[in-house]
Amino acid sequence: SDLREQEERGELLQPLIFVSLVLCSVLLYLKVSLMDPGFVKPEEEAKEAEGQGLVISQVPGDIKLRRCGYCLVKQPLRARHCQLCQHCVRRYDHHCPWLENCVGERNHPLFIGYLSVQLVVLLWGGHVAWSGLYFQQSWEWLQHNIFLLLSFLLIVIFTIVVLLLLVSHLYLISCNTTTWEFMSHHRISYLRHSELENPFDQGIILNLWRFFC
Repeated sequence: SDLREQEERGELLQPLIFVSLVLCSVLLYLKVSLMDPGFVKPEEEAKEAEGQGLVISQVPGDIKLRRCGYCLVKQPLRARHCQLCQHCVRRYDHHCPWLENCVGERNHPLFIGYLSVQLVVLLWGGHVAWSGLYFQQSWEWLQHNIFLLLSFLLIVIFTIVVLLLLVSHLYLISCNTTTWEFMSHHRISYLRHSELENPFDQGIILNLWRFFC
């Protein structure tokens, strides 16, 4: 009867939404961590050779496909070999230790979705933890609220980390560059010899459209 009364008052809706968001976050985490991030396969080399001329005109024409010294496949532009995954990854961004998987061409949009849902969950959890704190200057209060206080501080730390990670990735996506390209610009041949600082940048709107759509 109590549950029915709470349902009629709409008090069960918020917990159900929160649990749904947590479940969605877990499913996105599993999807991103277990899926193929865009591994370059040997049988795709012929297609790569045909498609490289269609990439971007500002990339110097004398940049040739480089054969990977580890897995011996021809690397397309923007690909990089990950020694932890033992594969070359298309549009390589980074190897995420949280996921134990690379973030690349195929799972990068889902990775952004995961970070967004995770941020909402953390902000909501932080709000709930904060609403349960009633500060008093006494040792007894601290003994009764120490775990809630530590939980709130932990949520704040994770929220800051996820927020900074999400903002930095959205910025790089709006510029059509990757974490690897941004950090190692001087080491990458197709960027170092290009006439433009970022030959893949086609404007914020088109960059976002091509990434997400």
